[in-house]
Amino acid sequence: MRDVAERHRISSGSPFEPTIGFSRAVRVGDRVLVSGTGPVLPGGLCPEGAGAQAQRCFEIIEAALAEAGASFDDVVRTRMYLTAAADADAVGAVHGERLGHVRPAATMVVVAALLDPAWKVEVEAEAVIP
Repeated sequence: MRDVAERHRISSGSPFEPTIGFSRAVRVGDRVLVSGTGPVLPGGLCPEGAGAQAQRCFEIIEAALAEAGASFDDVVRTRMYLTAAADADAVGAVHGERLGHVRPAATMVVVAALLDPAWKVEVEAEAVIP
């Protein structure tokens, strides 16, 4: 049996976590990996505009990072998935507001669709805790 680093799994309570089999975030050593995060509000709805959806994604990510002992200051990489290129400025502005002081490596791509047709954006993050 191989040695596996201890994993600290963080849940956000998403109904998809047990059915798909994933964690909102996982901390292994000094690394925190936050799964693709959709803009879900309590109750399952999501905000309308891409900027508001990005804000919600980052709120969920911030909470997961905090539970793992990290913060936005520790983020080294983000990935943003958009369903429309026209939303890049709105989503980019939110990314800059939340992470501009850190300037992580970042990727923004346009995809055909996300899991929920109402979602315009989904965000992933990776952090390294000093």
